[in-house]
Amino acid sequence: MHVTNHVVSEPAIDEAPVSIPDRNGLSAQALAVATASAAINSYRQNAAATWYQEHADPDDPDGKFAFQRLRQPWFIPQLVPKFKLRREDKFYAIGSCFARGIENALAGQNVVVESAAPEFARFQPAKRRTSGLGFTNKYNTYSMLNELRWALDPEAEFPRDSIVPLTKTKWYDPHTNPTLSFVDLEETLQRRALTQTVTKRIKTCRAVIVTLGLAEVWRDVTADVFVNCTPIPSLFKTQPDRYQFQLSSFASNWANLEEIHALLSTFGHPDVHIIVTVSPVPLMNTFSTMDIVVANSWAKALLRAVAQEWAAAHQNVDYFPSYEIVQNSNREATWETDLRHVTGAAVQQIMDLFVREYID
Repeated sequence: MHVTNHVVSEPAIDEAPVSIPDRNGLSAQALAVATASAAINSYRQNAAATWYQEHADPDDPDGKFAFQRLRQPWFIPQLVPKFKLRREDKFYAIGSCFARGIENALAGQNVVVESAAPEFARFQPAKRRTSGLGFTNKYNTYSMLNELRWALDPEAEFPRDSIVPLTKTKWYDPHTNPTLSFVDLEETLQRRALTQTVTKRIKTCRAVIVTLGLAEVWRDVTADVFVNCTPIPSLFKTQPDRYQFQLSSFASNWANLEEIHALLSTFGHPDVHIIVTVSPVPLMNTFSTMDIVVANSWAKALLRAVAQEWAAAHQNVDYFPSYEIVQNSNREATWETDLRHVTGAAVQQIMDLFVREYID
């Protein structure tokens, strides 16, 4: 299916000041305000504004209505990018495992991706079907903010006491993804230093892709810091009161993203542009009382909403709908048999659209 992306001309919309929630998540204003005539004009110029029309052929492969486009194997959303990136720009992807797929696809387009660190790619993972680079995955906005703060802000200090012993010879850094075998303290600290070295490379990148993954988070009460993902099971036995589970809020995720924006504005590329997206990969487990499917829907809805608000608040931030592409395309084409991991073909579809729309 081919959908012609319709470029919407500028309607006469009077935009109110962008709605920025305070730390309690309260919002006094709408994202945009328009007169009735401006809203009608915007609707008329938007080729993808309507879900259904009576008597339209549902199987028309070139149909513009949503109920027609959603019948095609791949859902291709209409996009109106806020800005363009250059092929010669350096890119950095930070976020969940979906960010690794983005890196691979961009590298296949001969784009320089500074986050695709060959240092970690050379490490031998502890489990099959994983890569050493997965060690750098960042699953929540707290862990993304932490890593950027420790790497970029000269006044930020890594909480050394958050690294915990597992045995007399094995240590665990909970701010990483435990894909590599556990090693002694010296090598664990070397990996930590290497992680911060790789993260510092974001300073040279004009294009930053932030992939939001999880809204269920864990806090290290002893070190007073949020960690990257669920602590390994043995720590719940040896230190049962050390970690606290939380369902994060819109306000907390918003505040984290705002601090990330401030960090990149202060220490990053002078013309940094940020693409925010939501990982379609569902939760593996939930530690709430919700059904895993319900918990996943809640988490993705929260992250999707905060991503939209964040993009609306900044001219150099735009939302890219990779989540919607996967969720609304043919399930057999987009998902592996576990209905959790996205197929390579789906990632390629997403990145082909991204490159076509965002990169000159």
